[in-house]
Amino acid sequence: MMPNHSPESHTGEYHPPPSPPTPGKEEGVPARRGSDGKLRGRKRVSDPAPPLDSDIERVFIWDLDETIIIFHSLLTGTFSSRFGKDSSKAVSLGLWMEEMIFNLADSRLFFNDLEECDQVHIDDVASDDNGQDLSTYNFGTDGFQSPAGTGSLCLGSGVHGGVDWMRKLAFRYRRVKEIYSTYKNNVGGLLGSPKREEWLQLRREMEVLTDLWLTQALKALALINSRPNCVNVLVTTTQLIPALSKVLLYGLGSAFPIENIYSATKTGKESCFERVSQRFGRRAVYVVIGDGAEEETVAKKKNMPFWRVSCRADLEALSHALELDYL
Repeated sequence: MMPNHSPESHTGEYHPPPSPPTPGKEEGVPARRGSDGKLRGRKRVSDPAPPLDSDIERVFIWDLDETIIIFHSLLTGTFSSRFGKDSSKAVSLGLWMEEMIFNLADSRLFFNDLEECDQVHIDDVASDDNGQDLSTYNFGTDGFQSPAGTGSLCLGSGVHGGVDWMRKLAFRYRRVKEIYSTYKNNVGGLLGSPKREEWLQLRREMEVLTDLWLTQALKALALINSRPNCVNVLVTTTQLIPALSKVLLYGLGSAFPIENIYSATKTGKESCFERVSQRFGRRAVYVVIGDGAEEETVAKKKNMPFWRVSCRADLEALSHALELDYL
C-alpha cells in the first residue's frame, strides 16, 4: 500500500501504479462552490532558474478540472458513466478529495478569511503589503474578519476596507505564497501524519480509477517545463485559494509556480488570457489546452491554437506532439 521509502524520503512522493490500458477523461464542468475544482496528479521536477517573462517564446495555457485533473466529474457521475467505471467508487473518491481540498484550504491557506476576498492572482494585493516580518505574527488575533463574519468588507469584484485591513489581507496572501512555495514539492510535509498517509492512498486509488489520467497530464507538463523558453500557465474557474489547494494535493506544484496560476472566478477566462498575454508579450506563441467551451471560444477569438482534451488519449497525443516538436 504505502511506498516502501520512509516518510522522510522524497517528502512522501506519490508513485503511480503500472499503467492500465484504458484511456480515461471527462468532460469538464464548472464545479459547484463546494466541489468547484478538480484534482489529480502530482509531479516532481526540480525547478530550473526561470527565464525572464520577456524571453519566453511559447506559453501553454492550461485549464485545470477535467483537463489535468479529474475531480468534479467524479462527483457528478459523468466520468464513471462515460468510461464505464464504478459510480459509487468514483463519487466516494471525489467526496474524499473534496474534503481534503477544503480542509487544506481552511486549515493552512486562510480560506475562511479569504473566501469572500478572492483574487485573480496571488500578487494582486501585494501593493498593500508593507513587508512586515510575519515570523511571529498572530493571524488569529489581528482582528481581520468583520465582526459579524459576513465578509461584508469584500464586495463584488473589488475589496473594500481601510488601509490597516487591506494590509492584513495582503499579509494573508503573502503567507499563502510562502506556504505554497515552501511545500509545493513536499505536500506530505505540509499535511503531516496521518493526513499524509490518507492523501497517498487517495492519490493511488484515483490514479487507478482514472487510468493514470493525471500521470499522462504530468508527462506533458514535464515536457514543456524541460524546454528552456516555454512555460506552463494555469487558468482555472476555481477560486484562487481552493485552486492552490487542488494544485498541491494533485502534485502539480512543481509544474506551476504560484505566479503562473490565475483564477477566472471573478473575471472570466478572457480577462485572464489578456493578463497572461500582456505579461509575456506579443512575440510569444500561446497554446491553449482544455476541455471546456469557454477556453476554446477565447482561444479562437485571440487566434491561439486550441488543444482539446476530452479523454486520456488526447493527453497522450499531446505528449507525442510535444516530443516531436509539433507544438
